[in-house]
Amino acid sequence: MSITRVFHSFATAVQFLTRVPLPGGMSQPGADITLLRSAVMYFPLVGALIGFATGSLIWLALQVWPPFVAVGLGLVFEAMLTGGFHEDAVADSCDAFGGGWTADDVLRIMKDSRIGSFGALGLLLAVGLRATSLASLEPTHVILTTMASAALGRWAILLLMATVPPVPKRDSLAKDVGEQIGWREVAIGSLLVVPGIVGYAMHDLQRLAIGLFAVMAIAFIWGRYVRWRIGGVTGDCLGALCYAAQVTVLLVASTK
Repeated sequence: MSITRVFHSFATAVQFLTRVPLPGGMSQPGADITLLRSAVMYFPLVGALIGFATGSLIWLALQVWPPFVAVGLGLVFEAMLTGGFHEDAVADSCDAFGGGWTADDVLRIMKDSRIGSFGALGLLLAVGLRATSLASLEPTHVILTTMASAALGRWAILLLMATVPPVPKRDSLAKDVGEQIGWREVAIGSLLVVPGIVGYAMHDLQRLAIGLFAVMAIAFIWGRYVRWRIGGVTGDCLGALCYAAQVTVLLVASTK
C-alpha cells in the first residue's frame, strides 16, 4: 500500500469516526467506496487518539474540579469531537431491539430518527456506567485507561464486521464495508490497537487481559444475537457494540 493510500485511508477513518475536517480521504475529488475497506483497519488507532484527547481533558479538569464534574466535561468534549456517533447507535439499537418483534420491525425502528423510551433509558444507563467508571479511576490512570477502552471499542467493530455479514438487501454503510472486510484487515487493525493499550498494559496487564477477553466475548454474543434477530449487522449494531466494549473495559478497570 502506497503512502498516499495510507494517508487517505487514515483520513477516511478520522472523517468517519469524528468531526475533525481532515483533508483527503472520502472528501477528495473522485474518492470511491473502496477507501472504506482500508479505513476500517485504522479504527482502533483513531479510537486511541479519541481516548487520549478525552482522557487528557478529564485529567486536566481533575486538577480543578471533582471527578464527576471533570468526567462530565470530558464526555461533553468527546460528544462534540465525535458528533455523538456511537451514542446515537446505542439509542437506536435499544429502541429497535427493545421495541421490535420481527426483523422488519427492528429495522424499521432502527431507521427512525426519533428516540423512544428504550433508547432514552439505554443511552442514559450506558453513559451513566461509562461516567461513573471513569470517575472512579485514579487520576494518574485516567488517560491510559480511556485510551485503551476507546481503542478496544473500535477494535470490537472489526471483529463483528469480520464474523457477521451485513443485513441482506439493505443499503447501509455496514453493507458497503462489511462485505469486503476480511481477516487481513482484522490482523492489521489488531496491530494498530497496540499503541492504545500498551500504556495500560504496563500499568495493569491482568485487568487488560480480562477486559480484552470480555470484549471478545461481548462481540461474539452480540454478533450471534443480531444475526438471529435481523440476519446480520447494521451500522447501529456496530456502534452499539463499540460503546458496550468501551464500558466493559472501564468496568473491569474500575473494579476494587
